[in-house]
Amino acid sequence: MKGGFIANWVYDWGSYPVELRMSHFKLMSLGALQPTRRQFLAATSILALPSWLTASAPTTVADIVLLGGEIHTVDAANSRVPALAIGAGRVLATGQVKDIEAFIGPNTRRVDLEGRTVLPGINDSHLHLMIWGLAQPPFAIDVTFPKVKSIADVVASVQAAVANTAPGEWIQGRGWDQPYFSEARARTAADLDAVSPHNPVVLTEFSGHAVWVNSMAMQMAGVGADTDPGPGGVIVKDASGQPTGVLFEGPAFKMRAMVPTPSTARKKAAIVAAMGQMLTRGITSATDPRLDPPDIELFNDIAAQTDTKRLRMNGLLGAGTSAVTLRQALDQFQTLSLTNPKWLQVTGVKIMGDGIPTGNKTAWLNEPYVGGGNGGLLIDGESDEERVAQLTAMIVMIHKQGLQIGTHATGDRAIDTVVAAYRAVQQKIPRNDPRHYLIHADMVSDATLAKMAQAGIGANFNPEIKHLIADSQIHSIGSVRASREWPYHSALEANVQIASSSDAPVAPGNWLQGLATCVERKAKQSGEVSGLEQRITLDQAIRSYTATAAWQDHAEHYKGSLEPGKVADICVLDERLSAVAPSSYANTKVLMTLVDGAVVHQSGT
Repeated sequence: MKGGFIANWVYDWGSYPVELRMSHFKLMSLGALQPTRRQFLAATSILALPSWLTASAPTTVADIVLLGGEIHTVDAANSRVPALAIGAGRVLATGQVKDIEAFIGPNTRRVDLEGRTVLPGINDSHLHLMIWGLAQPPFAIDVTFPKVKSIADVVASVQAAVANTAPGEWIQGRGWDQPYFSEARARTAADLDAVSPHNPVVLTEFSGHAVWVNSMAMQMAGVGADTDPGPGGVIVKDASGQPTGVLFEGPAFKMRAMVPTPSTARKKAAIVAAMGQMLTRGITSATDPRLDPPDIELFNDIAAQTDTKRLRMNGLLGAGTSAVTLRQALDQFQTLSLTNPKWLQVTGVKIMGDGIPTGNKTAWLNEPYVGGGNGGLLIDGESDEERVAQLTAMIVMIHKQGLQIGTHATGDRAIDTVVAAYRAVQQKIPRNDPRHYLIHADMVSDATLAKMAQAGIGANFNPEIKHLIADSQIHSIGSVRASREWPYHSALEANVQIASSSDAPVAPGNWLQGLATCVERKAKQSGEVSGLEQRITLDQAIRSYTATAAWQDHAEHYKGSLEPGKVADICVLDERLSAVAPSSYANTKVLMTLVDGAVVHQSGT
């Protein structure tokens, strides 16, 4: 595949009549009847599947059967069945135990589920896999809660790192979150200077949109009282006008860019380690947005390695902050050749629209934050009008390339602006099912949801982040807007395609906590419900992590549900989710993960 265009099978599938797409699955949804061999072979041959999937010869003998569980197929009817057969890397059939036992041969592995839940492999459809890997020890200091509970704890962690670091070398960490610090004051460069006067320190906030640095880092980056923070950026200053050591958005991104780029070997080790962790959590697919071409090449190299446990990866090319940077990225991307579509595809481009509506107050809002200010776009331009024009030009450029667009838009004004641009370009330059979507879309309104549904625009929500910040959001956007943030029920009622993701390392990557938050909407700190009316069902929540995430990937015809002919990417839990309280979901263990019908994780191994 050359240059960023998805292989034809991804787009062509959407043009098939629904009846043809579903006929395959109807033939193989077992009730009391077992299909004949002729029916089976016919059913597995009519799908317009990718060549890497059709290369496997159909079989009527299972390699593995799962029996006696609660198997969520996530088909159109949300069917639950007790048994499933797997062969040649695909789902062979689902149905009653006696029907599936007909697929057992002399070498078939039999797994007795004893009532446990089985799901399609989880698709974490928006996370930063390489960054997440590099944000963990031994690559960086862990300053997440509850690892650290105070500014003093962070300082102690930095002091320990200094003891093992040569003078002048950078010290990095990630995960701090101001509301979880026990001290009732802001963190400053002086805190870090006390233990690290000779090493630059950059500690990234949990969201990735802010950094806390020491004086040496600011000096090296040229950050001073007169430094221009750029569009949407913030350099926090004290009463005398001097930087305090906390930077938001553009200045934060530039500060992180000062840190020497990790070696290719270090990046690869971080990616492979992160993939291994994801597989232990039942995650079999993921989307990593905002990749640059060299990192895409690295993912492509990993995709080619048969001795590595891999996720099915989707990537979005990073657009930069203007049409100029976007053009440069697209031109560089055109030189790449992605040769392993089974494990890596790049479906489109990510645009960084605005910031976030937390205490950072950098998301672009229609109505002011508590305490004032409306935030803004992070796109180049001297005024709102110039930034909107630049954003619109970027959207048009990507759309013309035949690529999908995922735009980070959290504030309602940014969301409205992006949706208007998506709709306008599709009306002017019609394309077949482009599936442009909003990333985060925290504060999307009912009126905009209706427009999105009409235009086929999706959204990617983040229930784990909702769990983390629900309490503190009241102080930045008020109780009414905070309770509605990520309006799942309203979005699904409007018929908008909603995928769920962790945005790791912003959140820990525990999709089971995400399920619980979708169903309960409880805040982590207080345990109180935030937005009772936006709760959704367990089936709806599961679909957002599986079938709808596959839709976002243009891949629902081969993954995202446990239907015959689709890949056998499967997650087996140690509980029956329908029989336990949602509050216990987060502590549920993943007993087994299968990718392509092969066991890649088993509890205790």
